[in-house]
Amino acid sequence: MLAFDEGRFGRHTWCRRRWCPRGKRPPWVVEQVFEWIWTYVVVDPLTGRCWSLLLPAVDGEVLQVFLDYLGGIFAGKRVGIVLDNAPSHRSQQVQWPEGLEPLRLPSYSPELNPAEQIFRRFRAALSNQLFADQDALEEAVIQQLERLWEDRPAVQRLTAYPWWRDALPEILS
Repeated sequence: MLAFDEGRFGRHTWCRRRWCPRGKRPPWVVEQVFEWIWTYVVVDPLTGRCWSLLLPAVDGEVLQVFLDYLGGIFAGKRVGIVLDNAPSHRSQQVQWPEGLEPLRLPSYSPELNPAEQIFRRFRAALSNQLFADQDALEEAVIQQLERLWEDRPAVQRLTAYPWWRDALPEILS
């Protein structure tokens, strides 16, 4: 059982709290550039393994590219993919590869999707930064992905909700 989600990352600055000496204002740098990339991520909360692609948009056609990528990885296996009810996930363009089964979460319940935690961590790491161009942004996202792939115990701590771990053996039996 895997958890899927996509996250938007762009050159528009995300501001978060900053520490500075008492009586001083924190230095804020802001850029209003609206260029985005989307990171599609599937995570296995029980093992900490992740698979991801950087893609240009969120729509049924691009989701199909990601599903075909996953279909190649999990060929010959039956795998449940937990995902939300985003419009692209319900698109008529999407043909689920054989063996991949969509398991939809209730509407308006992002807290149930373990993959959301990956993006919370990414946003914290990429906030309060300016990126010279789209390539610099992509490089920063890739660095975060590489750190994630190398630290499976951290992924497990982020995503293996107790109810997920407890429910999975019952679902699989």
